[in-house]
Amino acid sequence: MTMRRLAAVLAAAVLTAGVLAGCGGEDNWAEKCTTANGVVECAPDQRTAVKPVSGELLDGGKYDLSQDLGKVVVVNFWGSWCAPCRAEADDLEKTYQATKAKNVTFIGVNSRDDRDAAREFERGRVTYPSLYDFDGQVGLQFDVTQVSTPATLIIDRQGRIAAAVRQATTITQLQPLVEKVAAEGNG
Repeated sequence: MTMRRLAAVLAAAVLTAGVLAGCGGEDNWAEKCTTANGVVECAPDQRTAVKPVSGELLDGGKYDLSQDLGKVVVVNFWGSWCAPCRAEADDLEKTYQATKAKNVTFIGVNSRDDRDAAREFERGRVTYPSLYDFDGQVGLQFDVTQVSTPATLIIDRQGRIAAAVRQATTITQLQPLVEKVAAEGNG
């Protein structure tokens, strides 16, 4: 890695960490919500809209969050280098399979990773797509605070953050959260 590339990666990482840690000067959306055991849940009148998010898919092509407006979108931040990400991958896939008939979709956000290593990680583990976000730019588009890796957001049908899991998750934790948001309808 050249010094210039290393400096750019480090600068992006510092910027990403600052914004994701809530140092960006914006209101912290989670302060309006209930937090318990690493899970943030927001009542419908407390939810913050996600700004436009788009990027390149790990396997090519483009993704735009607006194409899924009207669906519940589960966004999982992961990396192939992350042991807790490996541990939660099966639970994410099982939750995806159990909820997709309820107009729920999943999208991964892969960061700080080699594209080939990320593809290999996904092979045989998950069937939903992932955005390739080596330098954290897609993570910045979500403009959320305190996102670590792994972390999972649940976006409601109106494009607002309904819940966040700030740690590795399990099907017994995630599926009820997703089903609760999916049951809300379009109100």
